[in-house]
Amino acid sequence: MPKNVEIKAALKMDFDSFKSIAKKLSENEGEQLVQHDIFYKSPMGRLKLRSIKSEVADEAQLIYYKRPDQEGPKLSDFSITPVVDLSSMDTVLSQSMGKIGEVKKVRYVFIVDQTRIHADQVEGLGNYMELEVMMKPDQSIEEGEAIAHTLMKSLCVDESDLITGAYMDMILKKC
Repeated sequence: MPKNVEIKAALKMDFDSFKSIAKKLSENEGEQLVQHDIFYKSPMGRLKLRSIKSEVADEAQLIYYKRPDQEGPKLSDFSITPVVDLSSMDTVLSQSMGKIGEVKKVRYVFIVDQTRIHADQVEGLGNYMELEVMMKPDQSIEEGEAIAHTLMKSLCVDESDLITGAYMDMILKKC
């Protein structure tokens, strides 16, 4: 199962300013994705059905992941599989597992070496950023955490801005 080290933080700075820093670090304009995630009850980890709209294509994925709910860098194990019929898959998962809720966001993705920088505008929550350090098979968690911390500093993200959990958790807490 692929692994990555992740951090998530609330953006205190202006969203466009954050994107400008990410553009400079990645040396490209990044990619805009419109994502709609549907979360389902899962006996372990998290399960979501994601639709993605980009300038290039529309696609859907079923994503399973496990990660601890803690501030700062955390190791995440995940599996992703393409989905051909989003509507039918949603029906089957809703009937069999039960739906928890939905997250809608506009995500800007920038790549710096082995790290994906996400600048997210999350409906009903506000602006956030995520780092996903895609771990190489021979890398330690500590190496991934060090990469995340270095990029956090370069992006002007403070430790006090870090959050735990997923956007879905935050939406459910608001209800």
